[in-house]
Amino acid sequence: MNFIMPHLPVLQVAIPLIAAPICVLFTFGGHRKLAWLFTLAVSWVCFLIAGALLSRVLLDTDISYAIGNWPPPFGIEYRVDPINAFVLLIISGISAIALPFARLSVEKEIETDRHILFYTSYLLCLTGLLGVTITGDAFNIFVFLEISSLSTYVLIATGVRQDRRALTAAYNYLILGTIGATFFVIGIGLLYMVTGTLNIADLAERLQPLSDNRVVHAGFAFIVIGMGLKLALFPMHVWLPNAYTYAPSLVTVFLAATSTKVSVYVLLRFLFTVFGPSYGFVNLTLEFVLLPLAIVAMFAGSITAIFQTNAKRLFAYSSVAQLGYMMLGVALSNIPGLMATILHIFNHALMKGALFMALGCVMYRLGTISLGSMKGLGRSMPWTMAALILGGLSLIGVPGTVGFISKWHLILGTLEAGFWPIAILIVASSLLAVIYIWKIVEVAYLENEINQEKTLNEAPISMLAPLWVLVILNFYFGIDADLTTWVARNVAETFLGGGS
Repeated sequence: MNFIMPHLPVLQVAIPLIAAPICVLFTFGGHRKLAWLFTLAVSWVCFLIAGALLSRVLLDTDISYAIGNWPPPFGIEYRVDPINAFVLLIISGISAIALPFARLSVEKEIETDRHILFYTSYLLCLTGLLGVTITGDAFNIFVFLEISSLSTYVLIATGVRQDRRALTAAYNYLILGTIGATFFVIGIGLLYMVTGTLNIADLAERLQPLSDNRVVHAGFAFIVIGMGLKLALFPMHVWLPNAYTYAPSLVTVFLAATSTKVSVYVLLRFLFTVFGPSYGFVNLTLEFVLLPLAIVAMFAGSITAIFQTNAKRLFAYSSVAQLGYMMLGVALSNIPGLMATILHIFNHALMKGALFMALGCVMYRLGTISLGSMKGLGRSMPWTMAALILGGLSLIGVPGTVGFISKWHLILGTLEAGFWPIAILIVASSLLAVIYIWKIVEVAYLENEINQEKTLNEAPISMLAPLWVLVILNFYFGIDADLTTWVARNVAETFLGGGS
């Protein structure tokens, strides 16, 4: 163990990366169940590594790992601090919880001959997200971003068995995702042109005397727009609803809980580590670009969700609104606001993971997740629907749930910034969530089943158990938020203090 511990940062990425081609070998003999077990084991190993890294950086100090013993900034550095260790834990934790749910869901929704390649793509997606989060090299972020994106396009397209629109959803995401990645790498190239470095910590130092340089301004703009596309910031969110709606249930659970959060993390890293609040153009962007777009997103996403008849699309549009809350916290650029964003990265992963997993259970039994088909399900699938409603309460922000913790700190941030009307808007937009959650309550509990002669069974325990783990975590961290708020405050103070 003493030999392994110093190498945990690189093992966090290397293990799923090496596991992906090994998973392909299960095609010889068609060992689909072994491929699932292998992917599950890899995810749990990644989760344990992330937990070890987070405990180490919280109790000790940041970790710097030089790949190939080439010291930074000359070589690629993996750097672990509280914020990215926190995100690593979210990514690997969601994967570890979701994969027990995956076996029956994947068998139901994806063609048998594609299962092993599906798990291979899943491992590559996990690798990419972990790599984006842990690397301390700006160009390496782009490389891992492309690994995760290319595998994501494939994962979304595997939903073609349920609906052929999965292919167009994957294609649309491919086009817009490629544009976003291109903008990002152009921005990195412009910064490299004026600094001669790609190491994030070194980049932050070398940019300090260049705040008036127009090339730096252009690079900043390209990076913000590129990551805005990747995180589905309104109005650059058009790829997200179809991607979430037509992807297989496991893919929707994993992407909704992790993918956009990683992009939010990257944006935070560049805004507050590479550039920092001392740059005038950063403050202007936060106040006049991100702030209004975040407010519009909060309402546009929620209002559009109200009119949806497909439950997955409903919650996909609600994700646009939730990303608006995250960006609002960033735009406030004060400690409570940034705390709210960091908390919501974690809390939204729990609530959306639970909601989309519940819809996966419905999909398993009904073969559809339209609201019309869910009439009376509160009686025939009581555990699934109870989990769905409880997850919805967290989405609204009812006290005692993680959603309340995030919104409470966000309101504190707006009041500290002197934007009390925005605090009212946060409450108003949360009330809109009551409307679309009530639509589900109404069809599930107040209407009769469509086919009363056919008795529906509850979802299998292998799907219900991980679902209820997430539901319980929604309430546990809503009641005892000491750990998450401590991490969030630590990160917010570091960011606003200009620490790198």
